[in-house]
Amino acid sequence: MSLDLAATLAVASVATFLLAWLSAVAGFGGGVLLLPVFTALFGLRAAVPVLTLAQLSSNGSRVWLNRHDLNRPIMGRFALGAIPLALAGGLLLAAAPLVPLKRLLGVFLLIVVAWRRLNPHPRTPSAGAFVAVGAASGLGSALLGSMGPLTAPFFLAYGLVRNAYIGTEAACALIMHLTKLAAYGAGSLLSPRILLLGLALAPATLAGAWAGRRTVNRISERLFVHIVEAGLVAAGLLFLLGY
Repeated sequence: MSLDLAATLAVASVATFLLAWLSAVAGFGGGVLLLPVFTALFGLRAAVPVLTLAQLSSNGSRVWLNRHDLNRPIMGRFALGAIPLALAGGLLLAAAPLVPLKRLLGVFLLIVVAWRRLNPHPRTPSAGAFVAVGAASGLGSALLGSMGPLTAPFFLAYGLVRNAYIGTEAACALIMHLTKLAAYGAGSLLSPRILLLGLALAPATLAGAWAGRRTVNRISERLFVHIVEAGLVAAGLLFLLGY
């Protein structure tokens, strides 16, 4: 391994650990914040598949740690929408205009947080609505690497909090990531270098998920929701700025 590659992996591993911890506490956020880091280190077209591989282990560990609290009916409906759109988005990644879509999503996320503040008791979405949530999330995640901030308001409005929220959101994300990897492979985006980078970052994601699990059990539900909303604002601003 060259010195430059070792230094790059060291920086990526530290960032991956910290943001895997954040994802385990807030249920999302790590992927959104890791994308600009990985883009700087690996380039945009490589960053999205590397991020997907890193998220695979991160979400898989969160599913296992919260396996007793999963909402399986929501997972099933989410998968119905997510799988076909994640496949389509994964095949489109090589030519898609990413910056305009990111900025549109940034505006959407900021509006969502403002709406939650103005309407603190929103109507609970139906279970069937998660088919559409999955479809939008599957397409966006395949193109942008992470769409946790888009799905978070719907899981919260449905009434999922703490371990049920984190585990169910991670399981839905895991479904998308597996689908995206199949599409990236079909589109020749999974080179040996990208696979090795994803494998090298797996220990950092697992350690971050374990540390985050210990943290989330020590905070109140009210503080938990505030952390998620703060993450939504941060993600919205990053998208709006084109990161």
